[in-house]
Amino acid sequence: MPALTSTKNKTKDLTHGPIGRQLFWFSLPLFAGSLIQQLYSTVDLIFVGRVLGKDAAAAVGASTFIIIIILGFFIGLSVGIGVIAAREFARGEFENLSRVVHCTAGLTIIFSIVFTILGIIFAPTVLELMNTPPEIMHWGTVYIRLFILSLFSIVSYNVGSGILRALGNSLSPMIYQLIGGIANVIGNFLFVYYWNFGISGSAMATVVSQTLAAGLVIYHLYNMDARYCLRFKKITLDLPLAREIFRIGIPAAIQTIVITLSNIVVQTNINGLGVNSIAAYAAYFKVENVIYLPIMALGQACSTFISQNVGVGKIMRSKRGTAISIYFGLAVTAVSISLVLFFADFAFGMFTDDAEVIAIGSSIAFVIMPFYFLYVFLEVLASSIRGSGSTLPTMFIILVNMCVIRIGVLKLIMYFNPTADGVAWVYPITWVFTVACLYWYYRSERWNPVKVLAKPAV
Repeated sequence: MPALTSTKNKTKDLTHGPIGRQLFWFSLPLFAGSLIQQLYSTVDLIFVGRVLGKDAAAAVGASTFIIIIILGFFIGLSVGIGVIAAREFARGEFENLSRVVHCTAGLTIIFSIVFTILGIIFAPTVLELMNTPPEIMHWGTVYIRLFILSLFSIVSYNVGSGILRALGNSLSPMIYQLIGGIANVIGNFLFVYYWNFGISGSAMATVVSQTLAAGLVIYHLYNMDARYCLRFKKITLDLPLAREIFRIGIPAAIQTIVITLSNIVVQTNINGLGVNSIAAYAAYFKVENVIYLPIMALGQACSTFISQNVGVGKIMRSKRGTAISIYFGLAVTAVSISLVLFFADFAFGMFTDDAEVIAIGSSIAFVIMPFYFLYVFLEVLASSIRGSGSTLPTMFIILVNMCVIRIGVLKLIMYFNPTADGVAWVYPITWVFTVACLYWYYRSERWNPVKVLAKPAV
């Protein structure tokens, strides 16, 4: 079967050609796009922290997990969409691919409206349940409610980009996000620094910039190959296809949401340690992206690679892709960990000039980051298994380890060592257990559709 590569639409068939080169070049725009996307909130935090002070920065940090949990559903849903879209593209089933595009658009519209309404109504309640300090409650509520107005744009961008990546195009989403990122920097300068709109201005800048990026993605989908391009009059809820998307995507969505809930439990305990610890962890999660984002990009690239190759039965090529992704990830992570730890004080100083917050943040980094190589195995193995369409087992493995065990470990740590450094140990401890289980499942090849179908009936 010839490679289905289109120069016009920048789509690419990943079932042919040198694996290492394909994964490298495909993951680079993913990394750049993820970095730019993270810069949205990072720029928000820099402007808020430096211009408005640490209380406002803590409010943004305390609000982060609520936003993530809402997006978690759509991130998981996009896994199902991406797996199916990549499979149909690799097989050349363009009529089915068109159904995926238009069913996805229908699901995005309905669910983003529902989640926007729920988020605006229940934001204060969730902040209270998270033990958010009273002095930053108002700021946190304002930030969330304004930020969530961009939910439809954020979801449209991420789901639409997921479709483009499934077709082998990782460059265009990166370019669109770069344009939005530049708009976000300009918006923060105008709304926060120049016009003094405060924390509301930071959220407003995000709304404008995310809407711009989403509009560009929608425009691209509208101008794709005529056999599967987006047409508004074709947007529908294809129930059989929606069920298939949910079968693959809902376990990933549940996994993302429950992990975020467990992180909210962690954040709740952090909130009890005071504003300095809250601000330090808010800054840490931004600094951590230097290490996390390349790993996530490799995982996304590997997932698309596996989806296309498993879709046409190339299992050995899929396995080689997983191994190469791990090697790349370990090399990149070793370099990024060294850089972050060497320049730790400078990195945290970008977000605050408070010496105690910088010291706490650096201390957290020296606990967690030396173990970050474990996350390479976690992300790549989980992405490979999900890319094959086997999302339910990864959901159970990750939920048990990163939720149940994580909360248990947290309770022990808060009893014996209730400090910011103590809480930090929750992450590497649970990574060890998660990687061990994922490795066992991957080696068992229960995710392999060829091997499963070859088993004799019992």
